[in-house]
Amino acid sequence: MRPPLRLATLVASALFSVAAIAQSPASSVNPLIGSSNGGNTFPGAMLPFGMLAWSPENTRGKHNRTAAPGGYLHSATRIRGFSLTHLSGTGCAGASGDVPFMPITAAIGTSPSADDDDSRYASDFSHADEHAEAGYYQVKLANGTDVQLSAAMHSGIAGFAFPAGKPANLLVRSSDSEVGSSAADVHVDRANRSVTGSVTSGNFCGYLAKADQRSYYTLYFVAQFDQPFTHTGSWHDADVQPGGTAASGGTSYADKGFPPLGKGSGAWVGFADGSSVHVRVGISYVSLANAHANLKAEIPAGTTLAQVRQRAHDRWDKALGGIAIEGGSVDQRTTFYTALYHVLMHPNVYSDVNGEYRGFDQQTHCLAPGQHAQYANFSGWDIYRSHLQLVTWLQPQTGSDIAQSLYHQAQQNHGEWDRWTHNSGGTHVMSGDPAVPALADIVAFGGHGFDLRGAYDSLRTAATVVTANDLSDDGCNVECVGQRPSLDQWLKLHYIASKSHAWGGAGETLEDASADFALSELARRVGDHAGQQRFLTRAGYWRNLFNPKATPKGGYIQNRNADGSWPAFTPDTDDGFVEASAAVYLWMVPFDVHGLFDTLGGRDKATARLDAFFHDKNGHWALTKAGLLHAELDNEPSVATPWLYDYAGQPWKTQKAVRIVVDTIWKNAPDGIPGNDDLGEMSSWYVWAALGMYPEIPGRAELLLGSPLFPHAVVHGSGGDVTIEAPGASARALFVQSLSVDGKPHDQPWLTPALVVHGGTLHYTLGATPNPAWGAGAAASPPSFPPPAGRPVRTRHDG
Repeated sequence: MRPPLRLATLVASALFSVAAIAQSPASSVNPLIGSSNGGNTFPGAMLPFGMLAWSPENTRGKHNRTAAPGGYLHSATRIRGFSLTHLSGTGCAGASGDVPFMPITAAIGTSPSADDDDSRYASDFSHADEHAEAGYYQVKLANGTDVQLSAAMHSGIAGFAFPAGKPANLLVRSSDSEVGSSAADVHVDRANRSVTGSVTSGNFCGYLAKADQRSYYTLYFVAQFDQPFTHTGSWHDADVQPGGTAASGGTSYADKGFPPLGKGSGAWVGFADGSSVHVRVGISYVSLANAHANLKAEIPAGTTLAQVRQRAHDRWDKALGGIAIEGGSVDQRTTFYTALYHVLMHPNVYSDVNGEYRGFDQQTHCLAPGQHAQYANFSGWDIYRSHLQLVTWLQPQTGSDIAQSLYHQAQQNHGEWDRWTHNSGGTHVMSGDPAVPALADIVAFGGHGFDLRGAYDSLRTAATVVTANDLSDDGCNVECVGQRPSLDQWLKLHYIASKSHAWGGAGETLEDASADFALSELARRVGDHAGQQRFLTRAGYWRNLFNPKATPKGGYIQNRNADGSWPAFTPDTDDGFVEASAAVYLWMVPFDVHGLFDTLGGRDKATARLDAFFHDKNGHWALTKAGLLHAELDNEPSVATPWLYDYAGQPWKTQKAVRIVVDTIWKNAPDGIPGNDDLGEMSSWYVWAALGMYPEIPGRAELLLGSPLFPHAVVHGSGGDVTIEAPGASARALFVQSLSVDGKPHDQPWLTPALVVHGGTLHYTLGATPNPAWGAGAAASPPSFPPPAGRPVRTRHDG
């Protein structure tokens, strides 16, 4: 028999599952979606935007490699710990995964850091013995231990029910962050039943370039147990100290950016045979004192795991309830709310309950007046496309705080806005200057509670004043350190050349063009009319890389040499582009689609090229993994392309293409996300698609239209509720026959920003066959924003 506490936990869990998990948004979430197929999500417990994310670290037999970024891979059914922090959907080798706790039902005779193949201090498990839901995770390990996890904002609680007749030990792997650490320490206090410590880490994508083989954050933790320790121990590298109560030492990153085997430190605590142990853990990126304060404020002594689980469920229910849907299948509902769940994971709250946070200058700062939280973990290249728009529309204060947080980071980082920030460090990963469209997106969708003027002035300076980092090759290709790599070329040549300090000249040119368009929108918002015109003109520089003679069949955007000449080219090349080919990047001019279509020879020719882009030579859909000449809707450069038919006078093709993607490569299964979720960006695309709308233009709130997946939906948006009625919506009825907006007929496949600003009601009539007449007229097409009249964008090389 297990102790009564274990029985009480089981009873509480049963009552929770029967009474609390009725049909609600939170109960529709399946956190295992995206845990295979490269989705890189994790299934553990956290709150919306939570600092603490307690989740398993899987292993495939290499102690210095994670099974997958995010720490969890569905096919890797062995666990080496349950870490306190995670990022969802990242690439590279992972990030965070700090301070794994691991129950071990054997004596600790050798160093856990020396367990090179995770054969001794890890445990198998079966998915049949695993349960994940929003805010809660449970698994029965093969070593007999039943593990339960739940979370508050800066803290969490775990239950470890050890089997009878075996040792009951809990490892605290203080040094073992997912990609290693440069320092760590741990201290055991037997009298107070606590373990405290810290780990200093960073190293995101560090194996790709020396620029990121460094630490830039320290996480502090305090763990308080409800059972006494019967024994303790510690280790450092290969040295094991039975009875030890302290240890220190990181893993290091070695020459190639991966932690070497055999390095690290930690401690263990032991309990009575068959114990059921609960531990409350608080974390902080500022200090151990703040970790204590966070824990005391959120999960004080006496709080039960069942209580924390219920609160987490309620928090998720409220957040996910920002969009209410009715109808559809169980799988569709689960896929939808899990996508929204992944959207609302990041960025993460980074400030403590007292308002303090660690800045990019590694100093302690306090929140600005009116700011509710400082946020961290910003995958800019990804989430500027459709993620931040959705977050801000649903939670304008959160969007505002994210904008203010990015501005604070730049102020603390010598004025540089980093494109991929992780905790209190910039990693420079990916390309372009995504902070600009990110802020413009936030403003467009209702986030007005931040220092817009100060942020605009800072971004304007970064876009016009060349810095040493802009001229540096450090970190290139993937991690070029400049905010505007080769800004000197942008200002002089009006494009980024084939040889530059950027990750690809053509791709960087398109990213800079979108950033400058968004900067023109910010200029408009603050009343800088000259700046608005200046940056809108610069947005037109994309035309300088369009080579009308790139191929005998038509022109392409391609790399260009600094002297104006064109290098050899084929449309399937990735030379000059980031994670995609020239065929994919051709369409990435989201603010001037009419200009792009005109350059391609008009709407008819552009439509024919879109048709070829989305179909193979046999006429079958080619939406992902169909070759370099076709769409790759599992990655960001392609995600906006299905909506371009709205500009071509054939919105029914957008309706069909989007629905095919929604129905085939998204699903309620571990492989249900097509590729890296990238901190929720790809999931945001699904949410928009299911609602039948998409924010195509960076920094603006026009919404391009597809068709709704659900018969009824209500978005509780920043400017008022948006009700979407589509009573005939079904697998067959996906084509728009007619639409009314606030009771008036609407024959345009897009909506003005008024819907976001004021709310409204959309009423669709859907059918099983296309209505080619709806939204087809040239006057019905969505807007484009070309350079100001009379302001040429051609370079001196164009002749």
